[in-house]
Amino acid sequence: MITVRKAEERGTSRISWLDSRHTFSFSDYYDPKNMGFRSLRVINDDRVAPAGGFGTHGHRDMEIITYVLDGALAHSDSIGTGSVIRPGDVQKMSAGSGIRHSEFNHSQTEPVHFLQIWIIPDRGGVQPGYQQLNFPRESKLGKLLLVASNEKREDIIHIQQDAKMYVTVLESADQKVEHTLEPGRHAWVHVARGSVTVNGKTLKDGDGAAITDEAKIEISGAPGGEAILFDLG
Repeated sequence: MITVRKAEERGTSRISWLDSRHTFSFSDYYDPKNMGFRSLRVINDDRVAPAGGFGTHGHRDMEIITYVLDGALAHSDSIGTGSVIRPGDVQKMSAGSGIRHSEFNHSQTEPVHFLQIWIIPDRGGVQPGYQQLNFPRESKLGKLLLVASNEKREDIIHIQQDAKMYVTVLESADQKVEHTLEPGRHAWVHVARGSVTVNGKTLKDGDGAAITDEAKIEISGAPGGEAILFDLG
């Protein structure tokens, strides 16, 4: 079964420097029917104006993943990490027992567009941590690339939850990827840009889809299509 969450149905937050769309309830946007999916709690589609950003604020007991689509995002936190996140990078901050951080557009002239994803960890109170890896576009083109999971490998982001995050870039309808869902597992597909077809359903930029009781997921593309697939317990 596939249940589509249309982009235009998402919650919104708009202020002078921020245009944010919320797939699930977040901040002042509350929808009891959309509080998350399995351990996936937040997908925020954020556009931040030049020089704008989120001042220092705190989090705890959450795995926070940032995926930049365009532009560059500057990150600084209370455990001493400072970095710039650019397209192709996947950054994870494990808030654990408590962390404070800030996020600002790295540019004074160009906007930044990124997804921020929150995954509920399998246990609380762990030591806060940070990790950032780059996954070149070629590694995702026509492929379903694993970028994060609870596996401890040097080539992927480690998250404190039985969840896997895959990314694919599909430039045409001829490009297809498949993913097998093990019995009892579930999936969420988020279209980062362009459009893709998921098990026969066409999804556009910003759409999401909850997938349950399906043995196989087939995603085919269109020019400019990019999607993220979460395999969840």
